[in-house]
Amino acid sequence: MKLTLLGTGTSQGVPVIGCDCHVCHSNDPRDKRLRTAALLRHEDTNILIDTGPDLRQQMLRAGVRHLDAILLTHEHNDHIIGLDDVRPFNFRSGHPMSVYALPRVAADVKRRFAYIFGEPVPGLPRVDLHTIDEHDSFYVGGVGVQPIGILHGRLPILGFRFGAIAYLTDVKSLLPKEIAKLAGVRYLVINALRQRPHPTHLNLEEALSLIETIGPEKAWITHISHEMGRADEIAGQLPPGVFTAYDGLEIGD
Repeated sequence: MKLTLLGTGTSQGVPVIGCDCHVCHSNDPRDKRLRTAALLRHEDTNILIDTGPDLRQQMLRAGVRHLDAILLTHEHNDHIIGLDDVRPFNFRSGHPMSVYALPRVAADVKRRFAYIFGEPVPGLPRVDLHTIDEHDSFYVGGVGVQPIGILHGRLPILGFRFGAIAYLTDVKSLLPKEIAKLAGVRYLVINALRQRPHPTHLNLEEALSLIETIGPEKAWITHISHEMGRADEIAGQLPPGVFTAYDGLEIGD
């Protein structure tokens, strides 16, 4: 089982349009960050986490030819607005795409992509929405999916655990009962937006504290803004076993 990080940037990506900072002008490929998304692969099963505005580019770069399901963490644009680009997968499979989301998020998808859910029209994407919550695990193919309840500021959203791998983005806080679901996780991906505090995202200090509480063998920080610094600068601030994520990174055995 492997998790590929398709994008590791925040909502504006890195570089940011029109920005002259040293991060946005870095020549290090690790500092070129598309919007946050990930792909879980296990045998013949491919599960996509989030469909941001860079989805087409991410699917092409990773060479993804089929998807079995999409998991949505929440409804913000940088995690959902690329949903229309599931069309090629519909055309190849001849079937709707299974999309799993909180009831609130599913309702927002239906509102914002209403054309998907009307009478089938050739050429338009097709989606089957499945509502989930943090209490109930489920399977996609042979992959067990354990949702993790997260607070993104005050907004309840989801992270996901797949056996030894956990993927948590847009975290500001986790309740103890959700941290307990992460017991024994080996590989953890978690967000750290910047050095300064932020009202709805962990900063680096908060992320490192939460990583220490969870206790994975290895952890990677993602959803990184240009305010954090260059990848090489961040690496010098991390304890053993914690790493800076970058686009295209593969995690797992």
